[in-house]
Amino acid sequence: MGFFQKIIDGLRKTKQQIGFKLNELFKRGIFDEDFYDDLECILLSSDIGEDTTVDIIDELRERMRKDRVSDAKKANEYLRQVMADILGDEAFEFSTPCVIMVAGVNGVGKTTTIGKLANIFVKQGKSVVIAAADTFRAAAGEQLEVWANRAKVRIIKHEEGSDPAAVVFDAVSSAKSRGTDIVLVDTAGRLHNKKNLMEELKKIDRVVDREWPQADRKNLIVLDATTGQNAIQQVDVFNEAIDIDGIVLTKLDGTAKGGVVLQIKHDMDIPVYFVGVGEGIDDLLQFDAQSYIEGII
Repeated sequence: MGFFQKIIDGLRKTKQQIGFKLNELFKRGIFDEDFYDDLECILLSSDIGEDTTVDIIDELRERMRKDRVSDAKKANEYLRQVMADILGDEAFEFSTPCVIMVAGVNGVGKTTTIGKLANIFVKQGKSVVIAAADTFRAAAGEQLEVWANRAKVRIIKHEEGSDPAAVVFDAVSSAKSRGTDIVLVDTAGRLHNKKNLMEELKKIDRVVDREWPQADRKNLIVLDATTGQNAIQQVDVFNEAIDIDGIVLTKLDGTAKGGVVLQIKHDMDIPVYFVGVGEGIDDLLQFDAQSYIEGII
């Protein structure tokens, strides 16, 4: 199955929530205040968010007024373009060697995401080592090892409860000695003690800066699309500890609230780089704005 079809299938629930309603709304062909009120309700129902929805409607209204749009198909195209402008077309780019820190709360699919990211990079011809630096959660290292084996990459792990920064130190040292392209760093996802979590992430940052200053650095956060608005709050917390470069949005196939992608980009100006649309190792896809919009409208 190709990328486009996977995205379409993954967004099926979101399309059922808003896409069909939008088509019916546009078919009326009357673009008055009732139209914009109904449009607002539809967009809000998919977790696009209030501020994002208002801006979408204001921009759409202005463009349609300026160009005197009265055709339903043309109006639909204008809405797509407004959404595309919000999302942009920023792709995930990096130079090697690169250390990619992967953050996120427990339960969002962080471990599986790291395995799937490793698989993507291996298919790109990159060598990868995974640092199992979530030493707090029971069996986290073992779960990560399963995914490392699936992706056919090395993993560095210590005993449960050991210092996460020490794991990263060993992984970076190993990568340097073997000429490895990418170090993927798993991190703890607990939020009940935010201060400890932040200090832990900052310590890992310092270790990488000290041991491999020439390496490119990327910080990704994994979010569960089914959590909707809570995803935004999680970005805020982790952004305090590390500067988040981009987002991996998992379980997009399990929610009717896929509109949260637009809110994340609009409110936080942080791009969604990857989306998860299934359980398989190949079901993590690089985000494409046009395919996404096609999937929800």
